[in-house]
Amino acid sequence: MPKAVLWDIGNVMVRWDPRTLYAKVFREPAQRDWFLSHVCTMAWHVRHDLGVTFAENRKPLLEEFPDHAEAIHAWETRWWEMFSGAIPESEAAVEALHAAGVPQFGLSNMSHEVLDGILAMSPAFDHWKGVVISAETAILKPDPRIYHQACERFGHAPQDFLFIDDSAHNIEGARTLGFDVHHFTDPAALMPALKARGLV
Repeated sequence: MPKAVLWDIGNVMVRWDPRTLYAKVFREPAQRDWFLSHVCTMAWHVRHDLGVTFAENRKPLLEEFPDHAEAIHAWETRWWEMFSGAIPESEAAVEALHAAGVPQFGLSNMSHEVLDGILAMSPAFDHWKGVVISAETAILKPDPRIYHQACERFGHAPQDFLFIDDSAHNIEGARTLGFDVHHFTDPAALMPALKARGLV
């Protein structure tokens, strides 16, 4: 049975979706969808998670799509409008785990430029004992190396952890290393998963 919990952040602890912002930037959904599939794509955004700054990463886009300069800059200047708040079920789970004395940590593919602001979005984060993010060493989940980094940093073996993530690829990556895992797809299923393992 696990004795600690390792949390993902985006869409597990807080809701993040670029469409939340770009629905305001573009009046027509088709324009928004084209922009997010051809300009500020997820393949482009992943460079932020690898440690590339917002300012550096947007340079080639500004050269290629000068007519969309304002929308490209908005990825940083209006970044926080991509969020729609913390997920109440996850906050409640963190509080319950804390009350039960279960150590909690974070492991996220994330830019170093936004970490502090995201951790300020919910008091639940105050109960975590540490966070490893991909931008620190330019290694992304599900690369085994970042899971090993988290284990070394937090002083636990993989089998000590329940790992919670919304990505099936990340879940499988952790499972192959010996982590107990919970694929976060339904917030209502989180607390039963914790109870089933005797964590709360």
